[in-house]
Amino acid sequence: MTHRNDRTLKVGALARVEGEGAMYVRVRGQAVEEVRLDIYEPPRFFEAFLRGRAHTEPPDITARICGICPVAYQMSACQAVEAACGVKVGGTLGELRRLLYCGEWIESHALHVYLLHAPDFLGYPGAVELARDHRAVVERGLRLKKAGNTLLEVLGGRAIHPVNVRVGGFYRTPERAELAPLTELLRRARDDALATVEWAAGFEFPDFPHRHEYLALSAGRYPLDGGVLRSSTGRCFTAAEFEDRIAEEQVPHSTALHSRFTNGGPYLTGPLARYSLNRDRLSPLALEAADRAGLGPECRNPFRSILVRAVEIVYAVDEALRIIAGYEPPPQPSLPVPPREGTGHGVTEAPRGVLYHRYDLGPDGLIRAARIVPPTSQNQAAIEDDLRRFVAARLHLDDHTLTHRCEQAIRNYDPCISCSTHFLDLTVDRS
Repeated sequence: MTHRNDRTLKVGALARVEGEGAMYVRVRGQAVEEVRLDIYEPPRFFEAFLRGRAHTEPPDITARICGICPVAYQMSACQAVEAACGVKVGGTLGELRRLLYCGEWIESHALHVYLLHAPDFLGYPGAVELARDHRAVVERGLRLKKAGNTLLEVLGGRAIHPVNVRVGGFYRTPERAELAPLTELLRRARDDALATVEWAAGFEFPDFPHRHEYLALSAGRYPLDGGVLRSSTGRCFTAAEFEDRIAEEQVPHSTALHSRFTNGGPYLTGPLARYSLNRDRLSPLALEAADRAGLGPECRNPFRSILVRAVEIVYAVDEALRIIAGYEPPPQPSLPVPPREGTGHGVTEAPRGVLYHRYDLGPDGLIRAARIVPPTSQNQAAIEDDLRRFVAARLHLDDHTLTHRCEQAIRNYDPCISCSTHFLDLTVDRS
């Protein structure tokens, strides 16, 4: 350090996020001139892998994009292929898909809340250190994650990269007797989920409201597996209009694309957007938990996203119990989806936000082109803007404290950097 205004901060590995990246901050005097979230992880070329493959293959291939939220990729892929082929899956098969998605929300949110994010609020470097002092708390989080994983195993065949999902439905659907034992497991999980909301509500949240436009699905119920896209400023469009309304652009410092509205600026998708645009569609129990936790009709503080995720766990457990209670095995595990030439679009709500797929099929059902837009890449521009304002208000902090606060701010968004193209290098250049 040669001058009090010239500082360089480096973090070799940002723990507790998915993927590899770096952050660069340049400060001149008391002004933050530039903030970059550099995604240097090599492109993964899944869209290229899909070209020339059969229309039945995307659910299995795209599930490998992420080990934490494979169901999200499978569901968006199935929707897009089925739309291209003129098939609509609903009824009991649609409810089973929603049940599978509930399992993913439970396990993914529990992982983030307890193992990735809570240590920041409680002053621990990680979940292992947290468990040494608060073993019962961490065990509660692991029970919740196990409940979600069990749903994935029963319906999907296994918890990571499920193998029972296919275009048109499932390879096999469960009998009522197979789902019945999940009821007691989920009732206990509901108690743990409610305790999680109460616990997270006691954290100290920095005052940091952001101003971004929100984007989330909207339907007759809380969005997981379909609906129209709505924004906090009144935009409304369908999955088929996604590429007309959303523009992606390459930035020099990142292998992840940045997304913006074609006639607007960056936006934010994910739990805060879902909650703020669909709060009235929560289950009564989840809505009551949100009220008790002090969440109003809209949440614009990214640090409180951990609390919104906890409320969504309550909802997902409630929804899973509802589906299981009314389940009757369908007459067949899947609908036929014969290939035809066309283009299909699919959008669902991954735990981290809107996930879009588009497939162009030839008359033989082979994929001619594919496009996948994950939530983290959609959020990149908004994250950088938030970080710019966050750093500007905290230039008085010493290097160590500022670095820690920046890491925590990034973890608010639960970024899955691997999906968008697991560690962060932080550089602050002051002069």
